[in-house]
Amino acid sequence: MSAKFLLVKNKIEKFKKIIKVDGDKSISIRWLLIASQAIGVSRAKNLLKSEDVLNTIKCLKELGVKISFSNNNCDLQGRGINGFKYKKNITLNAGNSGTAGRLILALLLKTPYKIKIIGDKSLSRRDFSRVIEPLEKIGAKFYPLGRKKLPISIIGSNYLRPITYYENKASAQCKTCVMLASLNTPGEMKIFAKRSRNHTELMFNDLNIPIKVKSRKNIDIIKTSSPDRLNGFNLNIPGDISSAAFFIALTLLSKDSKLVLKNINLNPTRSGVLKILNKMGANIKVKKIKSINGENCGDIIVKSKDKLKAINCPPSLNSSAIDEFLIIFLVAAKSKGVSYFRNLSELDKKESPRLKLGSKILNMIGIKTKLTSSSLKIYGNPNISLDKNYEIKNYLKDHRVMAMCTVAALTLGGKWKIYDPEAINTSFPSFTKILKNKFGVKFS
Repeated sequence: MSAKFLLVKNKIEKFKKIIKVDGDKSISIRWLLIASQAIGVSRAKNLLKSEDVLNTIKCLKELGVKISFSNNNCDLQGRGINGFKYKKNITLNAGNSGTAGRLILALLLKTPYKIKIIGDKSLSRRDFSRVIEPLEKIGAKFYPLGRKKLPISIIGSNYLRPITYYENKASAQCKTCVMLASLNTPGEMKIFAKRSRNHTELMFNDLNIPIKVKSRKNIDIIKTSSPDRLNGFNLNIPGDISSAAFFIALTLLSKDSKLVLKNINLNPTRSGVLKILNKMGANIKVKKIKSINGENCGDIIVKSKDKLKAINCPPSLNSSAIDEFLIIFLVAAKSKGVSYFRNLSELDKKESPRLKLGSKILNMIGIKTKLTSSSLKIYGNPNISLDKNYEIKNYLKDHRVMAMCTVAALTLGGKWKIYDPEAINTSFPSFTKILKNKFGVKFS
């Protein structure tokens, strides 16, 4: 996609469709990083080929890892734990991916040379101190000293030590960073983590990497250590529920429509969006649930809903829907009553200040909101129908903002110019293709 903007000027027609969405981004990146530490060939089926994942691949290739594609498979030739080919003057570009940029640092703890990590403008605004601090305690050094954002350089050590780490932001990236660091560190790493997505724990368990997890209220106590040997492994990656969420909302907000999304990741730490929308009166069901490599997967069936209701969203669901709140806000805008979302300051630490931008976009289409640094009230209007011109620009090319606004245009009406449409390639490159080919949407 190379257009300067995406022009959407017609509402979507009613539909009954069965679709698939791209592979899960979080699992795709984790598979690449962990497989790079295994001995021999690992293969992933349905690996997401988004910019974030492709940038992860480029980083690993810079470190000497051989990766190739054939049909729907990705093969990675691993060289074992700490098997990277280190050399002087390596620069790794994580692009827009906080997951890749933060997590790969955990695998560089023994580099004898400085390795520089850079990213795009958006990623360079994001806080890296949350992974720098624990990795420094384990034994790595970072330059320039005291720097909290990209670009930064890391140099490793042969004298790494396990730590006890307290993660209180419900950040799966921070938790996973310390878990990956344990692969290179002697002894047992102990993590007290506020509950968040647990793909790394499931993958460790499936691969027999030493791990113990105990749950206490909303805290997970994780103990992990380096395996004696990690062999290559295969993974079948399910569809990304974050990508599916846009089509779920598209169906809910359309007339007389039904959608089946096939083989979607239904991990309970990721599927909070389904619980939230059902609390708002949605008609969303899951069927054919099965376990693949420790992950729950299945089909999602959703039907249009004429009358949706406001929600006082339980903060306990925040971490399991953290990437879906923009589209949830859009559904709340067309629901009856005042919806209240709180304890969401983490949203403004994503690719863009999503809490602020979500409020701003809703205000632009005539929806009243009350915004604080960590909460949002949305005064819904079930009868909202748009007929004006709208422009979406200067949103830091956040892929979820782009997709949210496309869904708004297709369901609420109006004539929308959405600039930098290629932003969606970060996580869901087939988004507009599915709309064109499966739903008959015409973009001008």
